[in-house]
This record gives sequence, structure tokens and C-alpha cells, in this order.
Amino acid sequence: MTRQDQVVSFDISIDYPGKTRVLDNVALEINRGEILGLVGQSGCGKSTLALALLRLIHLKQGRAHGSICLNGRELMECTESKMRAIRGKEIALVLQSPMSSLNPALQIGTQMQEAWRAHRRGTRYECDQAIRESLDSVSLPADSEFLRRYPSHLSVGQAQRVLIGMAVIHRPTLLIADEPTSALDVITQAEILTLFSDLSRRLSMSILFISHDLLSVASIAHRAAVMRQGTIVECRRTADIFRNPSHPYTQSLVRALPTLPLGLGHAAGKLS
Repeated sequence: MTRQDQVVSFDISIDYPGKTRVLDNVALEINRGEILGLVGQSGCGKSTLALALLRLIHLKQGRAHGSICLNGRELMECTESKMRAIRGKEIALVLQSPMSSLNPALQIGTQMQEAWRAHRRGTRYECDQAIRESLDSVSLPADSEFLRRYPSHLSVGQAQRVLIGMAVIHRPTLLIADEPTSALDVITQAEILTLFSDLSRRLSMSILFISHDLLSVASIAHRAAVMRQGTIVECRRTADIFRNPSHPYTQSLVRALPTLPLGLGHAAGKLS
């Protein structure tokens, strides 16, 4: 990949009151249409990085230092009003728990409409068309019966697909998926992982896939970055990371796997 292929690059440090360098010069780049897996133990700083990329770390009383460059634009220099225009449109987020993320009092159609109108002004037809295309991209029906449902009427897997549909309705440049499969059963996990791979390929969408599950990362990520205590200790092609880990911490993570994933490197080979 060339520098022209880079969608986002960042070098970030995060301090909290009374705790400095929660993230310590975390530097990565993500290319267009690439899935970068970020793995590490709970508490190592993965979700902190997601908030930092969205310029929301202040909500946790954190302070960010460094650079976040999206399509050649420095986000650390953007005002809050400019960031509100970017969040949800150019950078989207899918969280771990769909039932907590969706509004239980609003129908699915209403929530999809709000997601579209947050960044677009258009006719009802244009809005409906965007919703249909978005739901179709995540293999959900867009008929009136489904759109009238409330989140409590959905399975957890359906709710996660709705969240992903809302996240991609504006075809963002970067999708941040923060532990998006940890609340799902094994079969639904596999379906959602396949969905992320498909969206990345069809929409040339870059995805930062954050997970503590190494096998999930191995199945879809082109490259994998390993985080330990707020620092990146290793970042290489996924097949190389899992077959020949170089850092002692990565080696310990790979040794802890119950089995090596079949077809390892299938995703990694696509962008080599």
C-alpha cells in the first residue's frame, strides 16, 4: 500500500487525572478498504483509543495529545462543531451491546431516520431509499412491519445488524467496531464477522476492529496490532502475527489459543 491509500493515521497519547500515559504514543495507520484488528487484554486501552479517535475522550475526563489525520485532515485541530459533522458521517462507531445502544422507546424506522437526518437534508423518498439500501447491506428487511418494530422485538443478532446498518448509512470512511461480537453466540458472531468483511470489500470501507478475541481478529483482519498496557507492541500482517509472533507478549497470547484458526491468512492475503 502507498501513502495515498492511507485513510487514517494517528499517533496518540492519553492522560487521565492522576494517571498519565494511559495510551503512550499509540501510532497506527489504516488503509482504504483495510480491516485492522486491534487485540489485547481487557483494560489495556483499546476502547480508550476508540473514544480518542472520535475526539470524545474528554467525556471520561481524559486529555489527548498527538495527531489524528483523516483523509489528510488533522482532526485534533477541528472544533467541536466540525467534529459533530464528522462523527457518524465520516467516522462511525459500532459498540458491544446493541440492546444498550438502541433507544428502547423508538421504532427501528425512526432510529434509522434520525441517523440519516443527522447528516443529510432531503426528501422522505431519499431518506427511505437510504434506509432500504442500508438495511439491505446488512441483510435485514426494510418492509414496514420490520421498521415498526422496537428493539425489544429483535434478537440480539438482528439488533447488532441494525446498529451496523445505522453506522454505515452515510458510507463512512472509517468504521470503528469496539468488541462488536462479544455479546453474540458463536454462530451469530461468525455471521457478523462475515458481514464486516463484506462491507469493507463492497464499500471500500476501512475498519478498526477492536477485540480481545484473537480468533475473531485472525478470521477477518488484514493486519493485526497487539496492545499491551497502552502501547502497541507489534503490528504486522495477520498471518505473520499469528504464525510467527515476535514480541513475548504476543507469543503468550498465541500460545493461549485453544487451536489455530483454519484458513489463517485468507483475509491478510487480499491486501498484500
